[in-house]
Amino acid sequence: MEVVNTIGRRKSAVARIYLSEGKGNITVNKRELNEYFPTTTLQYIVKQPLNLLDVAEKYDIKVNLNGGGPKGQAEALRLAISRALIEIDPEARKELKPEGFLTRDPREVERKKPGQPKARKRFQFSKR
Repeated sequence: MEVVNTIGRRKSAVARIYLSEGKGNITVNKRELNEYFPTTTLQYIVKQPLNLLDVAEKYDIKVNLNGGGPKGQAEALRLAISRALIEIDPEARKELKPEGFLTRDPREVERKKPGQPKARKRFQFSKR
């Protein structure tokens, strides 16, 4: 099996992954997954598609992650892994799609507008 290359995005986070057959090692920016994402919640988010298909010990994943915060990065990585698993086995789509792992979350931060303190908040107004 050759290396599968996919991309996942969430907010301003971008995850580029290289998935190949191996022993289940996940390397994020040349660090171990447990070291890069110290909280178990984020580790769980990343491993969700692998655990759903019971292939956590079957593939090695090398990840380049940049932008965004920890949660956005974890969700971008989850999307990238899901896309890679479908490239390998198109049948996996039936299991991943209902869980929502293939949907790119479109929500982005709204830009700040001029003449206002934030995107939608207005400065205090009084008629007097």
